[in-house]
Amino acid sequence: MVRNQLKSIVLGSLMAVFALMPTKIMAQDAKALLNEVAAQVKSYKSITIRFKWKLVNQKEQVTQETKGNVSLMGEKYKLQMMDITRLFDGTKLYTISPEDYEISIAPYDPKEDRDITPSKLLTFYQEGYTYKWDITQRVGNRKIQYIKLIPIDTNAEIKDLLLGIDLDSKQIYKLIQTDGQGTQYTLTVQSFDTNIALSDQDFVVDVNAYEQEGYYINYLN
Repeated sequence: MVRNQLKSIVLGSLMAVFALMPTKIMAQDAKALLNEVAAQVKSYKSITIRFKWKLVNQKEQVTQETKGNVSLMGEKYKLQMMDITRLFDGTKLYTISPEDYEISIAPYDPKEDRDITPSKLLTFYQEGYTYKWDITQRVGNRKIQYIKLIPIDTNAEIKDLLLGIDLDSKQIYKLIQTDGQGTQYTLTVQSFDTNIALSDQDFVVDVNAYEQEGYYINYLN
């Protein structure tokens, strides 16, 4: 708003000063915004998100697109994508594949969990990354600020991430992940509903019922 009111000569001067700001200050601004997002997320009892997902591998000339949805309540989540349901009940991970008539059940070990899982989707950036202010984008009436995250671990498979945040709602709008091979994964939020009436029962898998339907139950160690 201030920029629009300034005369061109003043605007030019401010932009010059802005360009000379130390990287540390910009990183602090980025971290402050991320902290606001994290605080907002923690204030919700539950979250349901509908999203679009896209994979682009230019080297192999492969592009894949799909849609999905995820419901979250605390650490528990239920993700539905590509006709697969992945559910975490707080103790075990269930992967349900109707096409294969199979359910895989695995114990959850937080020490081995290095992926950006649905339960960490909105807060994963709080540790393990350095931050950098990136571009601002207009999406309709929304102002999206992007922050670039670079893993501190130089051996990480992820090269970098761009996290797009709606500055008004302080909610994540887009996540663009690029790996070391150049493959890009983009998740775009289509709807973000909060404090939906969810209960622990929504994150329970009735294994016996699936077994009676002919599903193979694969217990993983």
